Amino acid sequence: MAAGLDLSEVRATIVDVPRWDDGPLVGRAEELDHLLQHVDQAVSGRGSAVLVAGDAGVGKTRLLDELATRAPAHGVRVLIGHCVDLGEVGLPYLPFVDLLRPVAAQAATSPPAARHPALAGLLAGRPDGIGVDVPVADPADLGTPVGHRSLRPPPDDGRLQLFESVAALLAELAAAEPLLVILEDVHWADRSSRDLLRYLLARLADEPIAVVASYRSDDLHRRHPLRPLLAELVRLPGVERVELEPLPAPAVAELVRGLAASTGGVSDSTVEDVVARAEGNAFYAEELLAAGQQGETLPMGLSDVLLTRVEALTPAAQQVLRVAAVAGRRVRHELVAAVSGLAPGDLEQALAEAVHRHLLVVSDDGRYLFRHALLREAVLADLLPGERVRLHAAVAAYLAATPGAGTAAERAHHARESNDLPGAFSASLEAAEQARRVGAPAEQLQHLEAALGLWAAVPDAAERADRDHAELLLDTAASARAGGELLRAVGLLRAALEVLGPDGDPLARARVHYTLAQVLARIDDHVVALRESSAAMALAPPEPPSVVRTWAAAVHARNCFEVGRLAEGDAAAEEALAAAAALGLDGAWADIAVTLARVHGENRAAVHARLEEALARARRSGDADVEMRVYFNLAIIAWECGDVAETLTWTEAGMRRAESLGVEWVFYAAELRHLEVVARYTSGDWDGSLALADRLARVPEMVAHVRAAALLVEVGRGDPAAQERLAWARNLTARLDAHVLLLLATVSAEIDLAAWAGDPVTAVARAEFAARRLIELWEVDRLAVLRLTATALAPVADAAATARLVGDAATEKRWGTAGQPLIDLSRDAVAAYREAIGDFGVEAAAWCARLEAEAARLEGRADPDLWRAAVAAFGYGHVYEEARSRWRLAEALLGVDDREAARTELRAAHESAVRLGAAPLRAAIEALARRGRLDLPGGGRVVDTAAVFTPREAEVLALLAQGRTNRQIGAALYISEKTASVHVSNILAKLDAGGRTEAVAIAAQRGLLPSA
Repeated sequence: MAAGLDLSEVRATIVDVPRWDDGPLVGRAEELDHLLQHVDQAVSGRGSAVLVAGDAGVGKTRLLDELATRAPAHGVRVLIGHCVDLGEVGLPYLPFVDLLRPVAAQAATSPPAARHPALAGLLAGRPDGIGVDVPVADPADLGTPVGHRSLRPPPDDGRLQLFESVAALLAELAAAEPLLVILEDVHWADRSSRDLLRYLLARLADEPIAVVASYRSDDLHRRHPLRPLLAELVRLPGVERVELEPLPAPAVAELVRGLAASTGGVSDSTVEDVVARAEGNAFYAEELLAAGQQGETLPMGLSDVLLTRVEALTPAAQQVLRVAAVAGRRVRHELVAAVSGLAPGDLEQALAEAVHRHLLVVSDDGRYLFRHALLREAVLADLLPGERVRLHAAVAAYLAATPGAGTAAERAHHARESNDLPGAFSASLEAAEQARRVGAPAEQLQHLEAALGLWAAVPDAAERADRDHAELLLDTAASARAGGELLRAVGLLRAALEVLGPDGDPLARARVHYTLAQVLARIDDHVVALRESSAAMALAPPEPPSVVRTWAAAVHARNCFEVGRLAEGDAAAEEALAAAAALGLDGAWADIAVTLARVHGENRAAVHARLEEALARARRSGDADVEMRVYFNLAIIAWECGDVAETLTWTEAGMRRAESLGVEWVFYAAELRHLEVVARYTSGDWDGSLALADRLARVPEMVAHVRAAALLVEVGRGDPAAQERLAWARNLTARLDAHVLLLLATVSAEIDLAAWAGDPVTAVARAEFAARRLIELWEVDRLAVLRLTATALAPVADAAATARLVGDAATEKRWGTAGQPLIDLSRDAVAAYREAIGDFGVEAAAWCARLEAEAARLEGRADPDLWRAAVAAFGYGHVYEEARSRWRLAEALLGVDDREAARTELRAAHESAVRLGAAPLRAAIEALARRGRLDLPGGGRVVDTAAVFTPREAEVLALLAQGRTNRQIGAALYISEKTASVHVSNILAKLDAGGRTEAVAIAAQRGLLPSA
C-alpha cells in the first residue's frame, strides 16, 4: 500500500450496511445518555470503555455519530477510527492509522513521530510498514484474562514499543484534553488491531480517556476471533458491554415519518407496514421506505444484503434455511428433519452452522426461528417456483400426518401454496372454527374469506363446508360484524343476496335482508336500513310465528322508530315481543325490550328494571351482540341523566364482559369503549381516558372514533400530538363520509384548536360544515350541534369584543353577523328535538346554557347570571367545561366590577386547569388574572418580561403595540383612562421616546416588546 494512504478511499470501496440520513436521533436517548456518562467520567479523570454490540443496521453507527457530535460540548476531544472488511488479508492497525491521522496533521510544531519514533509509519498512514515481519504470538500469551487489572505486555516481537508508544501518545493527548476514542466495526478488525485494543484498555485504565468500540453481534459466529477477546475485555475494571436492542415500534414509526417528511409524508398504512416488517432495524426500515414497498416483495438492495450472509453457508445449511423459510418463522426440529431430507448427522451440523452464524436462533420452547423476519422473506423470494411448491407440499403432508404438529391455519397455508385447493378450503374452515372458539373474530374472518375465495375452485365445497354458499357468506358477515368491520359485512351480505337471487328461498332471503338492515343502521344509513327490513317483513309471513319473522319484526321496529314512523314501529315491536315470548327467543325478546324501553320509557326506575331483565335474557340466549346492546343502553341512560359515576360502572362491566367473550369490537362493545373514553374525560380522569383510547394499536375503521376521542384530552392539554392524531382522523373522515361520531370528534378538535388560536374564521366554517352534515345524516337527533356551535362562538365573541374595544363598529357588526347563524343552528336543533322526541339530557342542557352565555357576550353584554347558569349546568360532573365556564364567569364579574367574586371563580377554574394539565385554559385564566390584578395561588399574576417595566407597564405596552387608545387600554385592563395615561407616560419616559409609536419601535428594537 502506498504511503499516505487515504482511508476514506478504502472505506468508499467497501460494501457496508448503509445508514439513514443524519436527522434527529430516534429511539436511542437512553443509550446516548449512558455513553455520555462515560464521557463525563473521562472529564473527571477516570478512564472507562464501552463495547457497543448490535445487529447490522440496528443503529450503532448513528448512535456513535451523535455521540461524537455531542461529546465536545462535554469537554473532550474526539478521535474516531474505522475498521473495514478486507477479507482474509487485512491491513494491520488500520483503525488506529485512521484514528491518529488527525493527530499527526495538527501537530506540526511538535510532531508525535519525533517524540515516539515507533509511530512514524503508523502516523504516516503506512499500516503495512509497521512492526517487524515475524509470526504473531498466540493471543493467550498477550495477557492474563481472568481477574487481573492489567494484562501482560505483548512479547517483544517489535510490537511492544509500538503498543507503548500508542498508549503514551494517547495519554499525552488526554493530559491536555480528555479524550473520547471511538472504534467502529471491530468485528472486522485485523489481529494486530485487536491485540493493540486489548493492550490499550489495560494500559489506559487510569487516564482520562473514554473508549467506545462497536461491533456486530450477529456476525460473531462461534469461531470468530473477536469472541475470546470480548470475553477477556469485559472482565477488566471499567469495561462494560451495551447491547443495542431493536428500536421500539413507536421509534421506528417516528423514524419513517421523519425520513418521508422531505418527500411530502407517507400514509399511515405504509408506516404500519414498514414498522411491522422492519422489526426495529433502522436500516431495514429505510430500505423498505425508499423502495415504497408494501406487501411481500423485498427491495432488491435489501434482499441482496440479506442473501449475502446466506450464500456464505454450506449447501446443507442453505437447505435447512429454505425448509425453515417455507415452514414459517418458527419451526420445530422434527419438521426440518422430515422435510429437509438430510441425514441426522448432516442435519445437526447444518443447523449448528445456521445458528452459530446468527441466521437462526433457538427459542425458549426449542423451536428454530429466523433472527429477523426479512431474512426469511429474502430466502423465500430466492426459491424457484417448483422448489417452493414442492417444499410447501412436503410441509403440508407432514402436518396432516402428524397430530399436533401444526394448526389448521398452517395446514391451510401450505396446502394453498402447494396448489392443493380442496385441502386448503377444508383447513381454512377448520381454522375459522378454531378462531371462533377462542374469541378471535378478526382471524375467523380472515379464514372464512380465504374459504370463500376458494369456493368456485372446489367442486364439493358445499359438502365440505356443510352449508351452502349463501350461508357461508352470512357466517363470514357475522364474523366481520364481530370484529367491527361493518362495511365489509355490508359487502358480504349483498353478495349473499346475489347468490340467493330473486327466486331463492324466501326465509333465507329475509334473514339476509334483516341482517343487512341491522348493519346499515349501525353505520347510520337508516333510510336504506328501513328498506331492507321492509323487504324482510314482506318475505317472511307472520303466520306461523318463526325465528326469521320475529327478528325481522324486531329490526323493522327499530328502523321505523329511527325515521319517525312510530305507529308502524309500535306494531312491529308488539309482534316481535309476543313472538319472541312464544318461541322462547330470549335474544330477540331482549333486543326488542331495549328498543321499547328507549322509545317509550319515561320512568327511569322502570326502564332500568326492564333493561336488567333484558340483560339476563340476553346472557341466557348466548347472543353477545344483544348483550352488549343492553350494557350500552344501561350506560347511556345513566349518562343522559348526568350520572357519570354510574355510566362508568356500566361501561367497565360491559367491557369486561366483551373481553371475556372475545367481542371487543362488535358494534355496541365499541360504543361502550367510546362512551367510557368520553366519560373518563368528563370526570377529569384524563390519563385514564387517553390510555383507554390508545389501548390497542390497531382498531377497525368503523370504530376509529374510539381512538379519535383521545383528541378531547390532547387538545385540552395543548399536546402537540393532537396534530398527528387529527391528521389521521381527517383522512379517515374524508373516506368514511357518513361516520358521524368520527366526524364529531374530528371537527370538535378543529374548532377547539381554532378557538385557542384566536381563529374565528376556521371555527365558524368547521362548525357550519358539521352542522349541515348532521342535518343530512341524523335529521332530528342532532343536539351534538350545540357543543360545536357554542365552542365556535367563543372566538367569534372574542373578535367582536376586540373590535368593540378599539371602536371598530363595522368589524364588530361583521362578527356579530358571522356568529348569528351558529346561534340559529343550535336553537333550530333544540326546537326540532323537542318537537319530535321531547326533553333532552343534562349534557345538552349544559351546552344550551353555554350557547346563550356566548350569544350575550357576542352582543357585548357581560352577563354573570348567564355564565353562572353555565357553571351550574356543567356541574353535573364535567370538570373541564365547568372550569372553562368559571373562567368566562370571572371575566363577566370583572366587567361589572365584582372583583372578589371574580377571584373566587378564577381560583376554582385555575385549580381544575392545573390538575387536568389543561395548558391553554390555564394560560387564559392566568392572563385574565394579570389583566384583572387578581392573585392566584401559584399562578402567574406577575410576568416580568424585562427588568425595565413593571408587570402593568408591560401589559400597557403590549396594548400600545396594538394601537389602543388610553380609553381602550383602561377598558381592557379594568383601570381608569387617567391611570392608563400615567402608565403610558412612564413607558415613554423609561424608553426616552417622544411619542407612542416611537416607544413601541424602541421597545421592539431592544427586544423589550412583550407578547400580546
